[in-house]
Amino acid sequence: MKLTQLAAQPQLIKIEINDEDVIAKYGEALEFWIYDRQPIEEFIKMATLRTEDFGQLVKVVNEMVLDETGNTICKDGLAFPNAIMTKIISKVVDTLGK
Repeated sequence: MKLTQLAAQPQLIKIEINDEDVIAKYGEALEFWIYDRQPIEEFIKMATLRTEDFGQLVKVVNEMVLDETGNTICKDGLAFPNAIMTKIISKVVDTLGK
């Protein structure tokens, strides 16, 4: 296979958080979008952060979490609830790690 066959523009993909806790609390799944391909420096930064660097991991992931039009959701002082943020991080890591 030629490497040119793997090169592509990043595409928005939808991610759902639909576990029992979320459905019970919010009545429906929560959805957000990320790009299926991230700049390698961001991916490496996220992959190499240690547990004690959780605040930095939150910052990196917040920049990746987008609405359906590709705009950052958490800006201008907005923040997700802590329980949801941990689920978001888990989903982002799982998705990008594949």
